[in-house]
Amino acid sequence: MSGVGVDVDTDRCVGAGMCALTAPDVFTQDDDGLSQVLPGRAQTAGEHPLVREAVRACPVGAVSVTDD
Repeated sequence: MSGVGVDVDTDRCVGAGMCALTAPDVFTQDDDGLSQVLPGRAQTAGEHPLVREAVRACPVGAVSVTDD
């Protein structure tokens, strides 16, 4: 099955939280403050209307939309 997903590069993430602020029903932050995609959302979140804005809002480019 192919689709549009979303990924957070945790090696690049600095914990600014812009993705979680922009699309809180897709992103969260872990106990260390690093962003992550909410469970079950990675494969479908790329179609969420605010995810592309969250990609643009990330100051270090840690959030990306992926084509499966």
